[in-house]
Amino acid sequence: MPANTDLPLTPRQELLLAELRAAEQELSGQELHARLRGGAGTMGLATVYRHLRQLQQKGLVRCRHLPSGEALFAPTERDEHHLTCVDCGSTVRLSHCPVHDVHLHDADLAGFLPLFHTLEFFGLCSGCRDRQPTASGT
Repeated sequence: MPANTDLPLTPRQELLLAELRAAEQELSGQELHARLRGGAGTMGLATVYRHLRQLQQKGLVRCRHLPSGEALFAPTERDEHHLTCVDCGSTVRLSHCPVHDVHLHDADLAGFLPLFHTLEFFGLCSGCRDRQPTASGT
C-alpha cells in the first residue's frame, strides 16, 4: 500500500519509527515510552501517542487492539496478521498475509487513499476451548 510521506518526519517520529523497527514484536505506547525513558529521546506518554497517530496517518505505523483494549503498534512494512483469543488474550501470528494480493479497484475506493491494512481473527484458543463447559452440562 502506498505511504502518505509527503511531509518529512520529525526527529521524534523518526525515533519512534526506528524503535518500532528494531523491536522483534509489536509494542504498546507504554512500552515505547519506557524504552525511551532516560535517553536522549525522552518524551511524555501523550507525546508518544500523538506521534504514533501521526505516523499512522502517514501510513508508516499500524495499530491493532487486543480484547483488553491495549493498543499495539508496528511498522507497516512488517505485514503481520494474528489469531487472538477473546478469553485469555493470547495471540498467534499468521505465517502469511491471506489478503496480500487483494486489489481494490479505483471505482470502489471513491477517492479513498489506502495506507495500510490489518487483519485479525478473534476466537478461542485450544486451551480456553478445553476449559469451556460441554453441551451436556459437565
